[in-house]
Amino acid sequence: MQNGRRSLLASAAGAVVLATAARAQPAAGAWPSRPIRLVVPYAAGGGTDILARALAEALRPSLPQPLVVENRAGAAGVVGSEAVARAEPDGHSLLVVVSTHVLNRHHMAQLPYDPIRDFAPIAMLTRNSMVLAAGTAQPFADLRGMLERARREPGRVGTGSTEALSAFIGQELARRAGLDTPDVQYRSGGQLMNDIVAGHLPVGWTSTASVTPHVPTGRIRVLATASASRTPFFPEAPTLAEAGVPGIALSGWVALLGPAALPPAIAERLHALLRPVFDDANFRQRLGTLGIEPDLRQAEALREEMLREDAYWAAAARAGTLKPQG
Repeated sequence: MQNGRRSLLASAAGAVVLATAARAQPAAGAWPSRPIRLVVPYAAGGGTDILARALAEALRPSLPQPLVVENRAGAAGVVGSEAVARAEPDGHSLLVVVSTHVLNRHHMAQLPYDPIRDFAPIAMLTRNSMVLAAGTAQPFADLRGMLERARREPGRVGTGSTEALSAFIGQELARRAGLDTPDVQYRSGGQLMNDIVAGHLPVGWTSTASVTPHVPTGRIRVLATASASRTPFFPEAPTLAEAGVPGIALSGWVALLGPAALPPAIAERLHALLRPVFDDANFRQRLGTLGIEPDLRQAEALREEMLREDAYWAAAARAGTLKPQG
């Protein structure tokens, strides 16, 4: 009788464990069973938000449940990223982040999560060149003119940024050129560009996606790009090396992540849904119109890129060229 009772208790305990595991690891076939939340941890109107909304629109016809874009801005992407890191790993809470998701570990004094360990890579989505934009009303027409003005007026030519990568590029340019150009932080590329167009901000580093919508106004110009080669969206803009400031060759990316314990089968299903979207000529043309460079890669390739950049920024922090906040 005692043995039978123990067997019954063991069976019940096993059933509880199996049920808990089943909840924690949902089958890909049952996904999605409710609306999917696509969190953009930046303010609306920036390049990442523009991409996320274009992607959501393209994916909705292939999903049996709604796909809702949710902006949760704050602390350079930390607020929204933490929300997804803490969410149930069932594929119903996803995150679209830029490459500074990794850089933040070395730039910020504290993070409430590990940017690699606490997230599951799903797909690299796009590459984005970082460009230096200025209003056409500014008293300079190229990078050399901007640097000369900053040299004449130390501390007066503020350089806008939206996250750690654009801030690092701006301050590294100032360091190499021997200038004092204060970093002016914005919550999104959209807000930064609005101030440049209005003449409130002299220049700012941001993505081609944030700049492109403002080109038709005729009120902005691109002075340079931080990438190793010129961007196809602004081919007339020289690289920093071409403009006489060598040693800076950086670009960003946008990726899709989930909570750390996201089942691989759901990540694979998501990537399978993304492939036909990125293969579609109309979607690629739309991204080009938005100033976005498609670069779809699988989860493992994204993980390798994140680890490579983590090592790069760790080395920059040790060298003192990347300084933590706080």
